[in-house]
Amino acid sequence: GCQGTINRIIDAFPHEQQEQIRVQMSTNLIATLSQQLIPRIPKGMIAAYEFMVTTPAIANLIRENKTYRIDSAIQTGKKYGMQLLDEHLWSLYESGLISAEDCVDQSRQPGQMQDKIDTHRRGREVSKVGEEGETERPVLRT
Repeated sequence: GCQGTINRIIDAFPHEQQEQIRVQMSTNLIATLSQQLIPRIPKGMIAAYEFMVTTPAIANLIRENKTYRIDSAIQTGKKYGMQLLDEHLWSLYESGLISAEDCVDQSRQPGQMQDKIDTHRRGREVSKVGEEGETERPVLRT
């Protein structure tokens, strides 16, 4: 994701220059887009991406070498159009553009993604049964 992209750029420089590079990135970086190509249903490939705008909070995290907190800042930056990779993967899966297996395999948190997919599938099964009228609705007694 974006955190890894920033770390790879900084790590490309000698250790003694990395602090200077962090400062330069924090003041000059406008945004970061990190993407992966994933098999598309029924064929082809589709890009899943993570997008980060360098807000003052994110610039501060880069400058202070706290890039491990960038994911949290992206989550709170939705109003700027920011999006985590896993959020985009979920959107692609929910739209039927990628398989559940590829969604989980490409996820940065595969266990959580699998749980989300399992819950989503159970919800669809319950709503299908309800639509067919095969189950009775529970009666609430007060």
